[in-house]
Amino acid sequence: MNLIDEIEIKNQVIFNHTQSLIDRSKIYFNAINQWIQSNKNYPKILIAESEPILFLSAFVAAVTAKCPVFLCNPHWGTQEWKQVHTLVNPHLLICQGKITDYQNLSNYDSEIIENLIMIPTGGTSGNIKFAVHTWETLTASVRGVQQYFKTPTIHSFCTLPLYHVSGLMQWMRSLLTDGQLMITSFQSVETEDWINFNPSRFFISLVPTQLQRLLKNPVLTDWLSQFQVILLGGAPPWLELLEQSRLSQIPLALTYGMTETASQIVTLKPSEFLAGNNSSGQILPHARIKICNEIGEELLTNQPGLITIEADSLMLGYYQNHFNPQMQINRWIPDDLGYRNQQGYLTIVGRQSNKIITGGENVFPSEVEGVIRSTGLVQDICVMGKPDQYWGEIVVAVYVPSCKPASGVELQQAIIGKLSKFKHPKLWIPLEQLPRNSQGKLNHKCLRELIKNYQDQ
Repeated sequence: MNLIDEIEIKNQVIFNHTQSLIDRSKIYFNAINQWIQSNKNYPKILIAESEPILFLSAFVAAVTAKCPVFLCNPHWGTQEWKQVHTLVNPHLLICQGKITDYQNLSNYDSEIIENLIMIPTGGTSGNIKFAVHTWETLTASVRGVQQYFKTPTIHSFCTLPLYHVSGLMQWMRSLLTDGQLMITSFQSVETEDWINFNPSRFFISLVPTQLQRLLKNPVLTDWLSQFQVILLGGAPPWLELLEQSRLSQIPLALTYGMTETASQIVTLKPSEFLAGNNSSGQILPHARIKICNEIGEELLTNQPGLITIEADSLMLGYYQNHFNPQMQINRWIPDDLGYRNQQGYLTIVGRQSNKIITGGENVFPSEVEGVIRSTGLVQDICVMGKPDQYWGEIVVAVYVPSCKPASGVELQQAIIGKLSKFKHPKLWIPLEQLPRNSQGKLNHKCLRELIKNYQDQ
């Protein structure tokens, strides 16, 4: 596939930067091709570009050259980069518009893999993994969205990083459906730099914390309401946020998906959301989902269980040394619990590993977090379990107080009667800010350490 030629023929509109993308892609492609000819192998390429056009240029060149490409967060710290180098043993790095050859780090004959696209995941747990995709799995995701929304063309307004699946797939959707792509930073949206842009034909993807911040501004709230579709994912939304969005006529499309499935495989259409539906929606045409118990038996409707996924967009597996593309997985069982109703709508209950068992009772953090948010006394909240000799685990709430500082005692009083008593947090820890990444996902490893050390204070 010569992706450079395809983009040149299609002349994809990327906010007046199409020609820059093509020209830069050709420069990168020629340099990569020279490396291939010299070393008789396809280099493993790391892309760590924060500037969108430089990122897309490097990505297009690497895909055109049929090289295995690893998307990287340019803001990773030393420990993350050590993990990546150990795992990948890369040949080339494209960063800040330059190509660096890792001559002293790589064994050029170690393996030959072509046409693979590795997308990072798992960074919030402290261990970076790369989900292995192909152009075909990413394309299947695009076609599924296109068919589900019954739209021949998808125009995307992107504020999320392109190295993340939620950002990359916005470009893919626009490219493969002949749509336009507008790329900017979320900060520029917050400062109303785009307020005169008409979004009525555009899709935008947001995470709940971004949506919350935009809804605080009446001007931006009105602007958001004009989008064709607002895909909301990356983290569980809370009820108060959904109710506020519905009141403001925000065309939300709640989604369920992950890096391993090349973004969404379940989506709620905006019309259904505005009519009062708070589920994650229905399964997209390219995916198949079953709800099973722990021994793999399929459960009936409205029975919560483990979500089991088959999809044309499913990753081949996680990257490791000497990765074999032929040994791809056929189904994926994430850590998620959910159920489907008789109409086929999927509701996410929570994560199996996050389930708290206290005094023999099951507690799902998302339910507790939703009730605490509804008090209006917190800006942000995370509920986790903490080992306890008597209870097995206790429920812990780590929270950011709202404008009026709220103590644990006040919050405890505010949720009386709204939750069963065994679900009430026994420990409340106030913070100025919860550790979240750019997609709004919490750093659970950091929070577990904080909770563990808090006991010693």
